[in-house]
Amino acid sequence: MVAMRVATFAQSNRMIADAMRVQSVMANLQIQESSGVVSTEFGGYGSDTQHVVNLQVSVTRAQSYIDAATLADSKVQVMYSAVGSVTDILTELRSQLTAASTGDSTEVNSAISSAQQMLEQMGSLMNTQYDGQYVFAGGKMDTAPVDLTSFSSGTGSTTTADTSYYNGDSEIASVRVAANETVSYGVTADNSAFEEVMRVLKFVANSTTLSSADITSALDLASTALDDTAAVQAKLSGAASAIETASARQADYKSYAETLSNDLTSVDVAAITAQLSTYETQLTASYSALGKILSLNLASYLK
Repeated sequence: MVAMRVATFAQSNRMIADAMRVQSVMANLQIQESSGVVSTEFGGYGSDTQHVVNLQVSVTRAQSYIDAATLADSKVQVMYSAVGSVTDILTELRSQLTAASTGDSTEVNSAISSAQQMLEQMGSLMNTQYDGQYVFAGGKMDTAPVDLTSFSSGTGSTTTADTSYYNGDSEIASVRVAANETVSYGVTADNSAFEEVMRVLKFVANSTTLSSADITSALDLASTALDDTAAVQAKLSGAASAIETASARQADYKSYAETLSNDLTSVDVAAITAQLSTYETQLTASYSALGKILSLNLASYLK
């Protein structure tokens, strides 16, 4: 006997549609369970899509500011350390000159010899590099800013500035730490404080002897250079503080934006797992009922 349906078409059709809908929901939930997010595509966030995009752009931008600030801060730390070494050179020079002020020829020769070494050290410090770039060269970061080849000859003068050693430019390095905030931190090797150091070292290093007047003049210039170098260090310290503060603000903002973004995009995996279990039970029951309906025929109905 041919099996006949007993008014089951509409009901079975509806049950199949419902089962397919549940399967679709389950497939989406399974993706959420494995990925931990509402959707792997922006379109899946519906009305929140623009908010999600804006927040993610904000996070990326904040990180770029943090990265730039970190690099700049590292350069500032290197510069600060180099300037600290310049201070040490000046302190030693003053000590040598003070000893030479007694007029003892041995002390005078020692001061001259020491100044010659200090001038070389000063040139090396001004040619300090970080990440392959000369930090005291202004914008010409690929060029050594100090060349002592011609500068080292002659005594020059303790009263006339001389930056003939400098090969850099006048650009002062800065870093953008926020949309509307830039911190200047650069110092060039022709800065007046460094020029004073170079000048006094050249004068002492290239002298054949030092009179009492020469020593007094050199000591005065060394003292001025020491004060001015301390001012450069203070400026670098202030720049480092400003950069670090701005970076911390960006880090806080990034964390806040990430939290907001996660609130919109993340799912509760435990809750999703529970929903899947419920839907699985529901789907199993639906298919069981559907199987019974589809197995009905006229002979079975008339029994």
